[in-house]
Amino acid sequence: MSSSPLLSQLIDALRVLPGVGNKTAQRMAFHLLEREREGAQRLAARLVEACARIGNCSRCRTFSEDAVCALCASSARDDSLLCVVESPVDQIAIEQATGFRGRYFVMLGRLSPLDGLGPDELGLDVLARRLGEGLVRELIVATNPSVEGEATAHYLGQIAHQHGVRASRLAHGMPLGGELEFIDRGTLAHAFGGRLEIT
Repeated sequence: MSSSPLLSQLIDALRVLPGVGNKTAQRMAFHLLEREREGAQRLAARLVEACARIGNCSRCRTFSEDAVCALCASSARDDSLLCVVESPVDQIAIEQATGFRGRYFVMLGRLSPLDGLGPDELGLDVLARRLGEGLVRELIVATNPSVEGEATAHYLGQIAHQHGVRASRLAHGMPLGGELEFIDRGTLAHAFGGRLEIT
């Protein structure tokens, strides 16, 4: 590949990013070395700093520089609503797209035995203790509509019911502005099966 062991190591290191294969990593490495050495140094410094200073919130498990993140520390949030998401990216999406003012719990994954992700790795014991505190009245399950996401949603519903907490699931179905002929069969079948009464 390359006569430079250091360049090979850089390319290999870039492959840790999602969706980045060998060719893409090679293009990135060459671009950084050819045109963006200053940017590469800034990137390296921010990566080192982020890895050293960003941990997880002790309450919701999202990424945070503090022991308790800003959302968990806020007194303006509704303690009776708890939204469970798979990742901090999902939490950000809900915050930006909705008026949700409740609390969050970030699992940092979904149940996936093949990937070694079980209830312990997702912090579901922490979630169960939180539900046991008696403040949460509704657990909003916002997992992705994948096989693993559905299995996780079912498991979360069981935990909620064990603690006398109402469990709800984000609606799935047709996208706003979508046309039936262009919607995939699985989405259409799910939307058809979950149809609502017009009032």
